[in-house]
This record gives sequence, C-alpha cells and structure tokens, in this order.
Amino acid sequence: MNNKLAEFKNQIKDKKVAILGIGISNTPLAKYLNSIGVKDITVFDRADRNKLEPTLKNLEGLNIRYSLGENYLDQLKGFDIIFKTPVVRFDIPELVRERERGAVITSEMEVFLELCPAQVFGVTGSDGKTTTTTLIYNILKQKGYNCWLGGNIGTPLLDKIDEIRETDKVVLELSSFQLHTMKSSPDVSVVTNVSPNHLDVHKSMEEYTDAKKNIFRYQTSADRLVVNYDNEITRKFADDAKGKTVFFSSSNTLKEGAFLKDGYIVYRDSDSEKYIVDIESILLPGMHNVENYLAATAAVIDYVEPGDIEKVAKTFKGVEHRMELVREVGGVKFYNDSIGSSPSRTIAGLKAFKQKVILIAGGYDKNISYEDMGTIIVDKVKKLILLGPTAPKIAAALENEIKRTGKGSDIPVIFCKTYEEAVENSYRDTVKGDIVVLSPASASFDMFKNFEERGNKFKELVNML
Repeated sequence: MNNKLAEFKNQIKDKKVAILGIGISNTPLAKYLNSIGVKDITVFDRADRNKLEPTLKNLEGLNIRYSLGENYLDQLKGFDIIFKTPVVRFDIPELVRERERGAVITSEMEVFLELCPAQVFGVTGSDGKTTTTTLIYNILKQKGYNCWLGGNIGTPLLDKIDEIRETDKVVLELSSFQLHTMKSSPDVSVVTNVSPNHLDVHKSMEEYTDAKKNIFRYQTSADRLVVNYDNEITRKFADDAKGKTVFFSSSNTLKEGAFLKDGYIVYRDSDSEKYIVDIESILLPGMHNVENYLAATAAVIDYVEPGDIEKVAKTFKGVEHRMELVREVGGVKFYNDSIGSSPSRTIAGLKAFKQKVILIAGGYDKNISYEDMGTIIVDKVKKLILLGPTAPKIAAALENEIKRTGKGSDIPVIFCKTYEEAVENSYRDTVKGDIVVLSPASASFDMFKNFEERGNKFKELVNML
C-alpha cells in the first residue's frame, strides 16, 4: 500500500463523513468507506426511499445513516468531509455554509486522483471525449499495459485503488461537472475541443470553460497537456500550461504534434516524423473520429509503438450509442447516435455520411444555440423528424437557413410526441439505401434518465420494425 493511501485510510476512519447523492460513483464509495472502517457515514439524496430502493438494498447491512427526500439537505451540518456527486453545484448555500465552517468538500474522483499510484490519462471536451478515452485505453492495452478505465465511463475506481499498481495505466473520462471543483490534475491531460454545452447547469460559457481548465490547472512541469490546435478556445489553453503542451490538428501542419499528411496520421517531434496510420484504414467513419485518433496519438505516443495505434484503428468498432449501426430493415440502415446531445456533436456525426439521411432530433433544452444546425440539415438531411423541447429551435434554424440561402424548402419536417411515433415516421416512405439516424443534438432528460436509456429505447423500437 502506498504511503498516501495508508495515511488517507488512517485519517478518515474517525471523521464524520457525508455522501451527497447516492448514484453510480457514490454507491461504491459508500461501500469502500465502510470497508476501511469509517464509522460515521451519512448518505444524502433528494430522491425518497421508494425510488432508491434498489440502491439501498445494495447497501443493506452497512453502518450508514440516510437523509432522503425533498428536504434532504436540512441535516447537512457538522460534517468533516463531504463527498458530492458531480451534478450538485459547489455553490449551493448548504455547501457554502459547511465549507466556511471548515468542512472539506471533495468527490470520489478528486480523492482517487490524489491517491492513485499509477500514471493517469484524463480526457475532457465538449465532443469526442468518450471515444478518445476508449481509444487511449485500448491502445495502451494493445501495448501490454495493465489498464483501468473510469471516470464518466467504465466504473468508479476509488474502491479498486488497493489493486492498482505503480506500473499500471489509468484512463479517465472527466466531465465539466467532475472537473468543476477538482484540485488535482491527471499526468497526461487531453482536451478534445470546447464549444457551448451544459449551459443549463453552468452559469456561463466562461464558467464552463474554466471548469475544463481544471484538467491541467494543477499539473507540474513533468506533465503533458494535449489540446486541439483547430479549436480557438483550447489552443489558448497552452498559454496557461505548466507542463509540456502537445497540439493535434486535422487541418494544419504542425511543427510538433499529431496532424494529417499524405492521407496519414503523422506525429512529429524535434527528432523525428512518424507515419502512424492511413486514415482510410480507420474502421470508425467520419473526420470527427480521425480527430479522436489524432488526440489519442498525441497522448500515448511516448508509451506505445505506431503499430499499436494502427492495430486499434483497424479493429476498433466504436462505443455504444455513438453512430452505432443498429439494424438494416428492408435495405434501410438505422444508426443510434444518442450521445449526440449538442449541435456540434450532431453536426460532426452527420458529416460522416456521404448521402442525405433521415434525421430524428430534439430533446431537453440545455440553453444553447441551434443556429448552426440549419446548414448541416440542408446539406445532409432529406427528412427531419423532431420531438421534445428543442424541436422548435431546430425547426427555426432550418427556417432561417432556407430564408438565407433559398435551399432546403423541400425537406419535410415532422413533429412527434413520442419515440414510437418518431421511429414509425422515420421508416415510412423509405426506399432501399436510405439511412435513418437518431442524433438528437439535445440532452435526454425530457423523456429519459440519460442518453443510454434513450439510445436503448430507439434500438428496441427499431428491432420491432
């Protein structure tokens, strides 16, 4: 056991601990704290006992108290350490009060980063972070490292920390919510891009961008920051970097970094230029996935051989809910891109298709602009099916593009109330060779718990056709 971990276990045993939100990451956290001898644990959650029954059953027999329901925060007083779930803002009055009183406000992920003995690769960004995280993980595994995948994907890792060795590699996907209060940064940090997102939770674009910066804010001179040269916001991150900055670009030739040359992903440093992989041989379609490989290459190049990256590029089929081919029905292909929860992500996904598609879009409104959607709809969509609160915004973006260019007036726009209705309308009047894509450009919370549940519902309906 490393010294930091031993010290943590020793110090926390007699502390009064609160766990705020008992979700995916905090259920294993509660079990772990109980297993290392923490005697005073209280779990707080807005949901009532009935809604949480399956989760609470999982914690049965443990020495844990609960404060549940609408007024769950009333009892949040006098705790030494408060572990908060990522979606709870750090500046709610109850947390501000406890922080001023002297409580330590932290999270499962922050404690893990502070204690992890292995090298950590962390990935964030508005789009592409899950695929890039998975690519880094797979490439390192291909090289032969013992790897751990966690953060926003995979499983929480704090309760596995006793098993992680110094020679292992840990790869984390980190959301802006997780990063917002972090005071530790990974050894290798990757920012795929930054564009407006989650402005229903973050107070401004500035706050959202500042949260992303925490992925490298606490790095040292020995660490590495990988950023997208083509994204104006992330390019400027290099000015604040404490370690080595490595750029990647799909549209510029770089003096140093990962870029495209002669149809290949190339990595150039001061000593050499390595041809990594022919982009035509990458199994994942679309330039956005080439960009994900560029980011992954810049992150792992010092730890693997070019052949390791090439092997993954030629065999990796992608992550569920990300332009996932669900089924072909009567010559019509159905793709599930439920992860498309912002306009920029949907735009990138639609660019991967060489023909016009039937698009199902719309969902929960994160208070972001949809104006850029008009152009891609005119260029890449033959029929538009809309549902959810953002449907009028997407329709307005198309209408504005029609007024501006005179193109697109022949695109049928159908408003639906349910996914059953949307899938039925998407298949109606199709011909062999058509493509139907679910890429909502919106969050899922108007109808579903998360984008996975939305994608699974779509797949279920497609499989019933």
